[in-house]
Amino acid sequence: MSLISVNHLSFCYEGGIEPVFEDVSFQIDTNWKLGLTGRNGRGKTTLLHILEGKYEYTGTITGAGEMDYFPFEITDPGQDTIVIAKELDPDYELWKICRELSFLDVDSEVLYRPFDSLSGGEQTKVMLAVLFSRDNHFLLIDEPTNHLDMGAREQVMQYLKRKKGFILVSHDRHFLDGCVDHILAINPENIEITRGNFSTWQSEKEKRDVSQQAENEKLKKDIRRLEEAARRTEGWSDAVERTKTGSKIAGLRPDRGAIGHKAAKMMKRSKSIENRRNAAAEEKKKLLKNVEHTEELKLYPLTHHKQCLVAMEDVTLAYGNHEVCRGWDLKICQNERILLQGPNGCGKSSILKAVLEATGWKEDAGLKGQEKEESRDELKKEGKIETAAGLIISYVPQTPSGLEGTLKEYADRYDLPESTFLALLRKMDFSRMQFEKRLEDYSMGQKKKVLIAKSLCEQAHLYIWDEPMNYIDIFSRQQIIELIRKYQPTMLLVEHDYDFVRQVAVRTVTVP
Repeated sequence: MSLISVNHLSFCYEGGIEPVFEDVSFQIDTNWKLGLTGRNGRGKTTLLHILEGKYEYTGTITGAGEMDYFPFEITDPGQDTIVIAKELDPDYELWKICRELSFLDVDSEVLYRPFDSLSGGEQTKVMLAVLFSRDNHFLLIDEPTNHLDMGAREQVMQYLKRKKGFILVSHDRHFLDGCVDHILAINPENIEITRGNFSTWQSEKEKRDVSQQAENEKLKKDIRRLEEAARRTEGWSDAVERTKTGSKIAGLRPDRGAIGHKAAKMMKRSKSIENRRNAAAEEKKKLLKNVEHTEELKLYPLTHHKQCLVAMEDVTLAYGNHEVCRGWDLKICQNERILLQGPNGCGKSSILKAVLEATGWKEDAGLKGQEKEESRDELKKEGKIETAAGLIISYVPQTPSGLEGTLKEYADRYDLPESTFLALLRKMDFSRMQFEKRLEDYSMGQKKKVLIAKSLCEQAHLYIWDEPMNYIDIFSRQQIIELIRKYQPTMLLVEHDYDFVRQVAVRTVTVP
């Protein structure tokens, strides 16, 4: 066991508008299975890069030995996987990598295939096997669940549950609960560490938030009461002071000394009340700074005059000579939220694309440069795909690639109501300073929120979302879940987040 101590850490990107970290300190044990959580853009990946020595910072970090970061940078994915493993670790021992692959239920023959021929799940598992085959290294694992199907997530979760000595960034609550024993949370005002899994941390945080909300309400009432008392006392003091210059009553001259003394006492009391009020106001300012505010999102789906919006009958889809599904039947009716489920590479995204193309939808800048699930070749379709006349679709792609320019330029490009678009992003934890940045400089989670906000601005009959929760923080996931449950739009979805699927899907269709 050893300790990593971070003291008075501050960091800001060159040319950055605001610091990512400012004078933060914490201590972690290298034997922990540590989950790192926080809203998008709070600096989770940045913190991992600081720990591995990639960025310069002010402050001190002691006790940090050898560290490895996931995902690795693969310079030539066309090489055999065993060659890439050797590049990642020149001192690798093959038997150790094979052992780790067996724990992940992956045949070691994948090592002798080109890396880019492996599925996303296989690539993730190979990189994890290389990571954990190295002894005495502290591991920094950054969002390994993105694009993993539910089965693969469960396997990786069980694998990590048996390991120790890592920091894990994930926004999948079920996944975190299954494999970590401590949580490091990047809050709006500080960094805190809690023993237990994510649900333990969230339960404790909710109790603190409720307590702070109650204290805040109490202080607000105290401030109102003190303000009223101050006004009354000040009024009495002024009234008493005026009697010093009043006319003689029954031949008597006012005792100005006594009156002045009484007025001074009242003024002193008024000053005391004002000081107490200011102290209460200062105390109130310290509250609620770490409360995560999640405002309600809004959506206004359209209703079509036809009940059946899409009908697919005996459809076969292929890229070149590679067939991804055959004899596929699917009907999408209004108010349904259909989840396509199945292992990576089975054709889920191809089915979404076939529906999109059947409506005349064209690939746009939101997809520019995006990796397709199966291939970059043109999708060939056989069979019948019928869509309701005038069907309007809103689409969220898997990966937020190709986003560029400012938010205003993006809103203009897609004819989005700018005020509504920005208001949605504010509700999903965008600060006003982030509105000044270019989209290229956003984190992946922030970019994905831009795509989701765009979709929420669009009135549509059918919302097609392809793995919408990739990169999205847990708090925003819950916002989106509550939005869908309230407005009940018609949706065709691909998603692997257990909690999202459990709460949102009306019908699950397995793609063989």
